[in-house]
Amino acid sequence: MRMDPCFQAFMRDYVNIDKSRLENLGRSVEAIYGALLADPVLGPLILDKDPQGSWAQRTIIKPVNGREFDADFMLILTENPDWSENPARYVDELHAALSRHGIYKSMVKPPKCRCARVVYAGDYHIDVVPFLVLAGGRQVIVNREENKWEDTNPQGLTAWFAEKDAVTRDHLREVIRLVKYLRDHGGNFLRTRSVLLTAMLGEQVDAAKVTADPGYYEDLPTTFYHVISDLNDWLEDNRTKPSIVDPSGACDPQGNPVTFDHRWEEATTRTSAPR
Repeated sequence: MRMDPCFQAFMRDYVNIDKSRLENLGRSVEAIYGALLADPVLGPLILDKDPQGSWAQRTIIKPVNGREFDADFMLILTENPDWSENPARYVDELHAALSRHGIYKSMVKPPKCRCARVVYAGDYHIDVVPFLVLAGGRQVIVNREENKWEDTNPQGLTAWFAEKDAVTRDHLREVIRLVKYLRDHGGNFLRTRSVLLTAMLGEQVDAAKVTADPGYYEDLPTTFYHVISDLNDWLEDNRTKPSIVDPSGACDPQGNPVTFDHRWEEATTRTSAPR
């Protein structure tokens, strides 16, 4: 029996976020961006914006009742020489710009480690992440808590995800939504951040498996079964916390691959399997 219609109905009724909320999110991002462009301190440094994470990858799901969903966008900035020795200043100045604004001063929360957060109470929050290309081409975001740069490659991550999603006929994004549903609504994959789920699930996708079996990612239930089975095999081979390399290909100044290892703990690994 083909189960794809049942899966798609479940996605529609329980998992996928509704179009109107995404449209509201888009309007909110444009309004925040416009307010920042008009700020006298931060505005002159702004070059552009770029959606990131679950919003860019189309993996946002309906939130648990009473909780907010979230979206990230990168605020692309040029360097201010006066702040070059103090990376945390970029997050602080972003927060200050929002706090100066007549609308957002009551909506912005205390600065986070890598972003400023604007909360639309009871619905969603938007994390605005300062992003810079430093002299020499180094692409970075800010770690405010340690007052240092963190290397990143947002275009590389977007390209990696698009390639993996295409291999699965766009079912990878649906699989990730389902796994997020299992985490948020079912208590599985506890304390595992979305970026880790995306990296681990995406890395199970292999074009060679389509060569061997053209139907390997034929529809959502088939893709879900195979990706989760392959993830389980990988976890069985890694009984302690494995290193999760940033699939974007980002490297630090010494040429070492950037990892997401600081974003999860050993205890998380032991609670990752679906029940």
